[in-house]
Amino acid sequence: MTDADHHDDKQRSSKRDSFVSAKADITNRESIICGGTSGLTSRFFVAPLDVVKIRQQLQTNPFKHRESAVRMPPEYRGTISSMVKIYKNEGVTGLWRGNLPAELLYLLYGSIQFTTFHQTNLLINTYASENMFPVLQQFITGAASGAVATTVTYPLDLLRTRFAAQGNNSQRVYRSLRHSILQIYTDEGITGFFRGLRPTVGQIVPYMGFFFGSYAPLKSLVSGISEDLNLNTFGSDEAIAGMIAGTISKTGVFPLDVIRKRLQVQGPTLNRYVLQNIPTYPNNIFGCAKMIFVTEGFRGLYRGLWVSLVKAAPASAITMWTFEHSVTALRWYDRKMESFLAS
Repeated sequence: MTDADHHDDKQRSSKRDSFVSAKADITNRESIICGGTSGLTSRFFVAPLDVVKIRQQLQTNPFKHRESAVRMPPEYRGTISSMVKIYKNEGVTGLWRGNLPAELLYLLYGSIQFTTFHQTNLLINTYASENMFPVLQQFITGAASGAVATTVTYPLDLLRTRFAAQGNNSQRVYRSLRHSILQIYTDEGITGFFRGLRPTVGQIVPYMGFFFGSYAPLKSLVSGISEDLNLNTFGSDEAIAGMIAGTISKTGVFPLDVIRKRLQVQGPTLNRYVLQNIPTYPNNIFGCAKMIFVTEGFRGLYRGLWVSLVKAAPASAITMWTFEHSVTALRWYDRKMESFLAS
C-alpha cells in the first residue's frame, strides 16, 4: 500500500470517527458544555412538536364507538392541524408552552447524559473492553446515561408535561414554574414530582441503548456511502445517523412513552387540563397499559406516534450534530486561547 493510500485511509477513518463513538476522546468539561448546548438547541426547534405530541398522547377517546362503530374524531388530529388549533386558541406562546422547564430539562439532561456516557465508556474500557463488542458497549453506555440523566432531571420532565397539557385562563393550572413546584409539593408531596418514573426509566433504558448502539455504526455507514458515491453531505453525517437511530429507537419503545404521559398528569389537577376526560390510571406500567388497551385498543398505545417520529428525527439529528460540532468548536477555541496566552 502506498503512502497516498495510507493517507486516504486515514482521512476516511477520521471522517467516520465521532466523539460519541470514540473510546475516551472527550473530557468532562466538553461533555457538560457541549451536551448542554446540544440539548438547548434541540429543544428550541422541536418545542411545538413536543406540545402537539403530549396533547395527542393524552387523548383518550376511542377510535370507534363500540356500539355504532362510527369513528370518533379526536380533538387534536394531525400534526399541522393540531399546531394550527393550538395557535388559534392559545396564540404562538401555546406552541412553546412549558418551554422554561423543558429548556432547563434539556440543558441538564444533555450535560448529564453525555458526561455519564463517556464516564461509563471509560469504566468499560478499563475493566471489560477487550471482551465486549463495540455495539454492546455503546448500548450499555447509552442505557446507563439515559437512566441516570432521566432520574436526576425527572421532576422537570413532569413539569414540562403538565405545562404542555394546560391551556389558557380557566384551563391554566399553574401560573408559573415557582407556583407549580409549590402546588405539587403541597398537594402531592415529594412523590408527586416522580409520578410515572418507572415507565419512564423502563422506556429510556432500551431507547438510549438502541440509539447510541446504532448511532456509531450508522454514522460509519453513512460516511462510507457518501465517500463511495462522492457525495458532499456538508458535514451532516452526524445528523443523518442521529435521525435514523432516533426514529428506529423511538418506535420500539413508544407505548411506554404514552404510559408515562398518562401517569405524569395524574393527581388532584387531573380534570383541569385542556383534555378534561383523562381517566385515573393504576400507578404501575402494566395496569396502565391494560386499561389503555381495553378502553382504546392497541392503537391507543401508539397515540401521537407520527408526530413523535416527526419530532424525534430532527431532535436526534440536531442533538448529535450540535454535540459533535460543539466539541470541535470548543477545541478550536481552546487552541486559540492557548496560542493567545502563550504569545
